[in-house]
Amino acid sequence: MPKIKTSRAAAKRFKKTGTGKLKRNKAYKSHILTKKTTKRKRNLRKATMTDATNFKNMKKILPYL
Repeated sequence: MPKIKTSRAAAKRFKKTGTGKLKRNKAYKSHILTKKTTKRKRNLRKATMTDATNFKNMKKILPYL
């Protein structure tokens, strides 16, 4: 059976936690920050878990993570 290629773009953006979940950073924090509130920007700094509905697709593009 051939090896499955890992999506390098996804591998750089996701980390696996001890329980097997995928940790990701939030989007919308790179530019046009003037109209966003301080509270909103502060909450965007925090990492979060990938939703369970996307886990099947994530397993395909990150087979060895």
